[in-house]
Amino acid sequence: MKAASYTRTGNAHEVLSIVELERPEPGAGEVRVRIAWSGVNPSDVKSRAGTRSKTLPFPRVTPHSDGAGVIDAVGPQVPVERIGERVWIWNAAWGRADGTAAQWLVLPAGQAVRLPDNVDLEVGALLGIPALTAYHAVHMGGGVAGKRVLVAGGAGAVGHYAVQMAKLAGARQVIATVSSPEKAALARSAGADLTIDYRREDLPTAVLAATDGLGVDRIVEVDFAANAQQDFASLATGGDVVVYGSGQPDISVPFVPGILKNISVHFFIVYHLSARDRSQAINGLTDLLARGQLQHNIAARLPLDRIVQGP
Repeated sequence: MKAASYTRTGNAHEVLSIVELERPEPGAGEVRVRIAWSGVNPSDVKSRAGTRSKTLPFPRVTPHSDGAGVIDAVGPQVPVERIGERVWIWNAAWGRADGTAAQWLVLPAGQAVRLPDNVDLEVGALLGIPALTAYHAVHMGGGVAGKRVLVAGGAGAVGHYAVQMAKLAGARQVIATVSSPEKAALARSAGADLTIDYRREDLPTAVLAATDGLGVDRIVEVDFAANAQQDFASLATGGDVVVYGSGQPDISVPFVPGILKNISVHFFIVYHLSARDRSQAINGLTDLLARGQLQHNIAARLPLDRIVQGP
C-alpha cells in the first residue's frame, strides 16, 4: 500500500516521502480502515517539523491523527458486522507509528466511530482533534447555556466548531476573535454574534462594550501565553478560561484580577480526555452530525501523492 512517512523531523519537502508498505492486518480488538480522507492538523505539522522534539518516538512515522474511511476487515473480538461501516478516526497517530496518511490503517476498534449516513467521508476527516476539542471546551463544567462566550480564533479549525457548538448549546452571546474580514465573515456564518479583529481592536475594551461592562463568562482559548492578560481583563466575575493551546510553554498569569474575580483556568488536551469525557464528546458530536447542525470548512483537498505540498 502507499503511505506517507518520515524518518526524521523537518520541513515537509525535506522529510516526507511516499513509500510502499505491507497492508496491515487487524489483531484482536482492532479494525482495518481503507482510508478515504486524511485530515491535517497543526499538531501533526508540529510533530513532523520537530517543534516539540527533534527525536522521533519510532524509526518511521506515518502522520495524521484524523481521518475517515470504510472498515474492510476486523480482528478477533470485533463484530464482523462492522465490515463496510463508514467511520471517522480519532488519535490515530498519538503514541503510535501509524497515522491516517496511508491507504489502509489498523487501529483499536473504539477509535473508529460510525459516521452518520448523511455526513460525507471528507467531513469525517475534519472531526477528531478539532470537533472533539471544541465540544469538550464548550460543554465542560456545566456548559454555556445562558452564558456569554468568547472564542479565540473563531475562524480556526477548533474555533469554527466552538462558535457553532456554543450557539447550539444555548449561549446567550458568542463573540469570536479574528484577524481579517474574511475570517470575520466565516465566524459570523458559524453563528458569532460579534467578531473582534484582535490586530486592530483592544480586546477587553471591545468585550466590555459588547457585554454592558460585565465581561464574558467563558473563554475558549487557543493561545493562552499570548492572551492571558487580556483574557482576565475580559472575563466576568466567576468566569473561566478553557485552554487547549498555547504558543509558548511559559505563561504569565495576572494574579490580582484573577483572585478578585474568582477566575478559573482549565487546561486540557484532547488526546488525554478521560473515557467519560471522550464518550460524552463523541456522543454529542454524533448527535449534532446526524441532525445536520454543523457547518464544515475544508481549506484544501490534495491526493496522497501531493502531501508534501502541505505545510
